[in-house]
Amino acid sequence: MITILLLGITVGIILALTGAGGGILAVPLLVFGAGLGMAETGPIGLLAVGLAATLGALLGLRNKTVRYKAALLIAGVGIVCSPFGLWLAQRTPNRPLTIVFAAVLLYVAFRTFMKTRPATSTRVPLTTPVPPCMLDDTRGKLSWTAPCAWSLALSGMAAGLLSGLLGVGGGFVMVPALQRYTNLSAQSVVATSLAVISLVSMSGVIASAVTGHLQWAVAIPFSVGAVLGMLAGRQLAARLAGPQLQRSFALVSAVVALALLVRALA
Repeated sequence: MITILLLGITVGIILALTGAGGGILAVPLLVFGAGLGMAETGPIGLLAVGLAATLGALLGLRNKTVRYKAALLIAGVGIVCSPFGLWLAQRTPNRPLTIVFAAVLLYVAFRTFMKTRPATSTRVPLTTPVPPCMLDDTRGKLSWTAPCAWSLALSGMAAGLLSGLLGVGGGFVMVPALQRYTNLSAQSVVATSLAVISLVSMSGVIASAVTGHLQWAVAIPFSVGAVLGMLAGRQLAARLAGPQLQRSFALVSAVVALALLVRALA
């Protein structure tokens, strides 16, 4: 019980320090720390990440940085796709599922590391692509068009499938997607992403609980630890946030991914 609680606290601190994508380490921590299989850890990771994301989303709603219409569209598509990912996870052997998760974790590590590198060129492009979802400054709302809705729906589909299949919240999908398809501020991107993660994760948790695939004895202390870690990590985030922290997260993620690969292939 104490070990599970400490693992949850670790996940919460990582989430607070590194952003929404940090929750992807919840699953490997449970695999190595609790000795569970990939399919078993998925719903537990979803519950912990979902609760921590809910806390962040509520704070974003209070600060009026959540674009709730965009979040509802993305989450709605994700909720529809999440049960299929969960169904697939329950029918996929542990070894290939672990390999897929390790590949995704390596991708997250690579993207995180690349974002910390200084720009190699100061050349300004002649034309800047206009994202399909533009924020109307006069109304303070997104201007909805068919390309905007379609782009956000595709993002929700990817987040929902990965949420059900791998037990991840999808922050590593949502943050770059919102950055690419909208002109929202960084604060609004993170807050909206957390709202999506909260809704999609909770739908996956409910589906797992209904089908009897959620181990509450592990899920409850792990989730409590994640929320406590999130609260504690927010106090440290202002002091420790920066490129060096992101590089450390990328390194840890890469090492964990390689360890998962060795475990799967051994």
